[in-house]
Amino acid sequence: MSESRDVIVIGGAVIGSAVAYYLTANPDFAGSVLVIERDPTYANASTALSSSSIRTQFSNEINVRMSQYGFEVIQEFSSMMAAGDHRPDLNFHPGGYLFMASTEDGVETLREKHRVQRACGADVILWTPEELAHAFPHLRVDDILLASYGRSGEGWFDNMGMMQGFKARARAQGAEYLSDEVTAIGHDGQRAGSVTLKSGRQINAGWIVNASGPRAALTARMAGLDIPVEPRKRTSFVFDCARSPEGSARVNDGRLPLMVDVSGVYCRPEGRYFLTGAPPHNDVAVDPDDFEPRYEEFEDIIWPALAARSEAFEAIKPVNQWAGHYAFNVLDHNLILGPNPQMPNFIFANGFSGHGLQQAPATGRGVSELIVYGGFRTLDLSELGFERVLENRPFLEKVVI
Repeated sequence: MSESRDVIVIGGAVIGSAVAYYLTANPDFAGSVLVIERDPTYANASTALSSSSIRTQFSNEINVRMSQYGFEVIQEFSSMMAAGDHRPDLNFHPGGYLFMASTEDGVETLREKHRVQRACGADVILWTPEELAHAFPHLRVDDILLASYGRSGEGWFDNMGMMQGFKARARAQGAEYLSDEVTAIGHDGQRAGSVTLKSGRQINAGWIVNASGPRAALTARMAGLDIPVEPRKRTSFVFDCARSPEGSARVNDGRLPLMVDVSGVYCRPEGRYFLTGAPPHNDVAVDPDDFEPRYEEFEDIIWPALAARSEAFEAIKPVNQWAGHYAFNVLDHNLILGPNPQMPNFIFANGFSGHGLQQAPATGRGVSELIVYGGFRTLDLSELGFERVLENRPFLEKVVI
């Protein structure tokens, strides 16, 4: 006897679970939802290995507004996901982001971004080098021409808490979760009709949602489709600091922000330690099962940049490290959301390029609207559609870290 579900979601981390939550929470949706996750431990999921931050400091309006909605969800998460007496807390740290520019081109980029952000109502300000030095006295700012700081609506939070909250509520609302792996997708070139699982089961589908993160292209190929998304490795380091500057800020109750140095190295507080990382010098696609950290990046890239930026970071030592993957959209570093017109019941939610956790709420809501209503009802995400891939028409995001 054949099985069938109205919607099958391939990938059960934060994107897939957000899709399942918003579908089952939609009063106009009465169908069945099955989420298939190949690794129920989520040990190597991009969600679990993320730096878990959210910002409004993007260069295009859609990304700003997606993060603004993500922040609204973070603020209301405990009540949205409440089950009985259990009210999950994402432990949000309102540290803000700090971007700096040391060239005239960089200054112009910050100013262009700021105009977009302010037009969206984001609480972002520009600082002169003198204002920057006053706010964060541990920083060396001799080379800085301008800085951009998010006073509110930015920070970091519990990554797995968000995913598990969406998952728990989705299940409570009727979504099924299955630990298995999709090995084939049945299709006729115009419609995706079923999935075949490693266990041997075959399940018919009305809709299929590709939420498989860095494996997005592998999933798409099973349906005879292509998507310009590949796994790019990012190594994160936690370090101890002999003379921590945390608490020295003259803004935000002494809390330091997530600082993005002009070198591309980022750094933020992580409890008594600091979390840091940087784009690798040789940023190429990797095997989706390659999670070996690039240990040399700390000595070769990160420590020199941090030591040059602050005397406080001259004496630091790594205490932990791990490697995760960006689902990197090589076309334009932005999410691809929606169907390929060739196969309208196969929905892409892929290519977040490091922004998936913060964009999960808006993505889950958007996919729900596409399936239930055939179009977006709240935030118009149509510019992120697959058509731009077919037309080789990038929708660029300038600020990818």
